[in-house]
Amino acid sequence: MAENKSNTGRRKKQPEVIDPSLGHLQPQAPEIERAVLGALMIDKDAFSMVSEMLRPETFYESRNQKVYQAIVNLNMDEKPCDILTVTEELRHEGTLDEVGGPAYIIELSSHVASSASIVTHAKIIGQKYLARQLIVYAGSIETAAFDPTTDIDELMQSAEGLLFTLSQKNIRQDFTQIDPVIKQAQLQLMEAAKNDGGLTGVPTGFTDLDKITSGWQKSDLIIIAGRPAMGKTSFALSVAKNIAVDYKQPVGFFSLEMNNVQLVNRLISNVCEISGSKILSGQLDAMEWKRFDDRLRLMEHAPLYIDDTPSLSVFELRTKARRLVREHGVKVIMIDYLQLMNAAGMRFNSRQEEVSTISRSLKGLAKELDIPIIALSQLNRSVEQRDQSNSSVDGKRPQLSDLRESGAIEQDADMVLFVHRPEYYHLFQDEKGNDLRGKAQIIIAKHRKGATADVLLDFKGQYTRFQNPDDGSLEPLDAGGEIMSSKINGDDANDPFGPSPADQDTPF
Repeated sequence: MAENKSNTGRRKKQPEVIDPSLGHLQPQAPEIERAVLGALMIDKDAFSMVSEMLRPETFYESRNQKVYQAIVNLNMDEKPCDILTVTEELRHEGTLDEVGGPAYIIELSSHVASSASIVTHAKIIGQKYLARQLIVYAGSIETAAFDPTTDIDELMQSAEGLLFTLSQKNIRQDFTQIDPVIKQAQLQLMEAAKNDGGLTGVPTGFTDLDKITSGWQKSDLIIIAGRPAMGKTSFALSVAKNIAVDYKQPVGFFSLEMNNVQLVNRLISNVCEISGSKILSGQLDAMEWKRFDDRLRLMEHAPLYIDDTPSLSVFELRTKARRLVREHGVKVIMIDYLQLMNAAGMRFNSRQEEVSTISRSLKGLAKELDIPIIALSQLNRSVEQRDQSNSSVDGKRPQLSDLRESGAIEQDADMVLFVHRPEYYHLFQDEKGNDLRGKAQIIIAKHRKGATADVLLDFKGQYTRFQNPDDGSLEPLDAGGEIMSSKINGDDANDPFGPSPADQDTPF
């Protein structure tokens, strides 16, 4: 009996078995990881099928990450990939023992008969990796949310930035064979042929501009740029008014510098042709009161949706734009203006990098929503410094190189339009002797889908209104009128809606 007790005392304690149902395991699929690695070593064409979907960090097990990195290295060097070359590559990298030696490499390929299911298996591995990343991001956001010193608004933007970064890293675009694309192009052409005047996009309401562009086209990023006091916001409001009020097509307008009341006051001035100073003071004469009552009805129930969130992030814009399209069927998004946006939640070495990210995001959003996105943009001061040779109208004419802060804006845009008023520079005639007083040139400097050209419009500054030259007016207008300035213009003196900061090279 004593001997038995002694033997019992010397027995080793059995290891405790962990029940996975009692806790959370990291999302993983180790068996599938091994199957994919084995398939990559028996089929020389398999790597090209999954290389866009998988990266070393996509694998859960550390040793599998090292094996896949060796496979990547061999394929990048255009060397054969099999159990022998992978083993040698791992030995060269000094990681062969860490993965389990040659025996583990042989084991990987011994249980795989073919690479037939490698794409499906790779997708599963990618989904598991994405789930792990979401857990990490959620954990960091949760930790920050528990911190009482955290600014919740900043945390929200940071969370959006993290999710945006994660989604961009995991986007995979498949190839499309040309036949269905040809069919789609044919259908679009047949639909376009049914429209009078060849108008296939959202109409601007400006006859000559619509002839050149056929309207704002789906998935296009359109940049409207100009120097201060040229009337960029006035032009954007005139376009928004034409689309929403005249054509009854829904418009989303994001105003980053003016609140919604200021913006609507300008719109009232545009529609009712009452100067901004009178709208601000309320000193209207009898005829203007009548015009106000009659024309205000035109704006009622207009499908114009205004958002005046200041310092809007590109991630907030994406969320709001999607909702506008989904809930209200918005056909065009307008942003006043691009340089006041930010990409909060992401880190950049310079403001140029941030603007480039914003520009690419706007183009991507236009493609995703399949609607035109119009963004106002500033020009740098090189226009003012340019030599006005012999009082030539072209002396102050803006160029694509004048776009402020980033060449990416020019690159990403499908169309770039400049709003230019020569009379601002005391140029009252063009080379042909045409009178430029009270006129504005809409210069189409870039047009990816068509020709570049100049369009001449009438400009009524005190009404923040652009119109076709043959539209007529309600009353005589002094040449040029008064421009309703804003922060983007940086001109306070003639602004009937109040002063704003002076123009600066950087709006931040």
